[in-house]
Amino acid sequence: MFHKIVVAIDGSEVSYQVLETAFHLAKEQQSELSIVHVGKETTAASVAFIGMAYVPKDYFTSIQENVKQEGEQILHKAASLAEEAGIISVQTFYMTGDPAEVILDFAEKHGSNLIVVGSRGLSGIKELMLGSVSHKISQYSKCPVLIVR
Repeated sequence: MFHKIVVAIDGSEVSYQVLETAFHLAKEQQSELSIVHVGKETTAASVAFIGMAYVPKDYFTSIQENVKQEGEQILHKAASLAEEAGIISVQTFYMTGDPAEVILDFAEKHGSNLIVVGSRGLSGIKELMLGSVSHKISQYSKCPVLIVR
């Protein structure tokens, strides 16, 4: 039923529960598993400064490279865990942008049958005001979404 599963992780503790769930489903369904990590884009607008300051362009490039390196380490660890769990077909993808939009776009372009994501645990007014990646994905996905808590 689920031949192509995309699992989104962010390196948090919940990510490991999300991976375990995705591994179980991928083994059971003999699915292709795509592990996705969406890094944050760093620009001058995303960094707050007090007063006037000159910040070289290289500074933002350096931050972006560090964020990418951390994301790739998270993906490498996830791929190792997938191998240990006996997952035969696994690929990792590092991307940047709005996490919900990137994950939804990836799932659609790759013909995914299921998206597995974690929940941050926002509730009540916080979720209403801030939203969450899992909530946005569940609202706009064209395929089933499994939210792991």
